[in-house]
Amino acid sequence: MHGWGGSIASFRALADRLSSEYTVTLIDLYGFGDTPHPDHTLTLSDYADGVGSLLLDLGIEDAVLIGHSFGGRVALRLAAHSSRVRALILIDSAGIPPRRTIRYYAKVLLYKIARKFGYTAKNAGSADYRALSGAMRGTFVNVVNDDNIEDAAGIKLPTLLLWGELDRDTPIYMCHKLHSLLTNSEEVVIKGAGHFSYLERPEFAYRVVRAFCGEV
Repeated sequence: MHGWGGSIASFRALADRLSSEYTVTLIDLYGFGDTPHPDHTLTLSDYADGVGSLLLDLGIEDAVLIGHSFGGRVALRLAAHSSRVRALILIDSAGIPPRRTIRYYAKVLLYKIARKFGYTAKNAGSADYRALSGAMRGTFVNVVNDDNIEDAAGIKLPTLLLWGELDRDTPIYMCHKLHSLLTNSEEVVIKGAGHFSYLERPEFAYRVVRAFCGEV
């Protein structure tokens, strides 16, 4: 499952290589690629339920879920509540609350003060938020205000954490935090890679993913 703003295209190369040994299903999550977003807001659990329904429809009972960034959030939520998941591969996954700086809290305070007096900054919110409209904006807010701490703490499935050493979107401390929460996890850090580590080092990522799938 792809990250926020992505589509099945981002996993096509890895899926093509894995498909020689495994049945691989690529998913466009709601609002991305060829899957439309409904006219109402969604939650992280709605995304997980949607993927769960797909597994049921396809008769998949022992899935190895692969999720990058936002897709990792969805994978964690689904794995915590579904018996159809056998293992997880989380690549530069979101789901751990970020460490906030004083600058961040000051910016939030100034924004709230401006709103109180009827002013709204044109650059309020993240670039991802500003690029959205309608129900999708509400979905984005729901997703970023949720986390996977409780999900991860209850998961005992074999889990591979594949992470870019230089990831700035979901920094390496998030990988370590997930590792501490997930009972049966292992970390593999890709040196010199960033948030899209599996695309930056495709051969290494493929070999690690293939080896993990062969063990579970």
